[in-house]
Amino acid sequence: MSLSAQLKWIDGYQFLARPEDGPAVIMDSTQGRSGPTPMEMILIGVAGCTAIDMIYSLKKKSGEITDFKVNITGNQAEEHPKRFTDIHVEYIFYGKDIQPEDVERAIGLSKEKYCSGLSSLNARFDHSYQILEEPASTEA
Repeated sequence: MSLSAQLKWIDGYQFLARPEDGPAVIMDSTQGRSGPTPMEMILIGVAGCTAIDMIYSLKKKSGEITDFKVNITGNQAEEHPKRFTDIHVEYIFYGKDIQPEDVERAIGLSKEKYCSGLSSLNARFDHSYQILEEPASTEA
């Protein structure tokens, strides 16, 4: 399987990024801030990859997920190429009867087997999670 994408320079450090068949997104530098930086896009990709794994794995279990959020933080090396050295993912589940052992198993499967985004990086990974029964706020 191969994936492809194209970047088109717009102005300054701003680019229009488009996957082969998908919608476009603006990427920019920290100075322009009209879109995420390339390194932020990597974090977003890892968060999305593991989030899909979580929902896929946990829908097979008995609990009912009513909302779900992922907070991700990446620490970068001080020297160039400033790669990610550590990534922390916090999973926040809202719902009923979500079992911690099911969450731990889903996280393990994502980390060890399914999350190609995380597996593509040379960074230490750690995680935490919360299971809450209250409905999530409307904030993103």
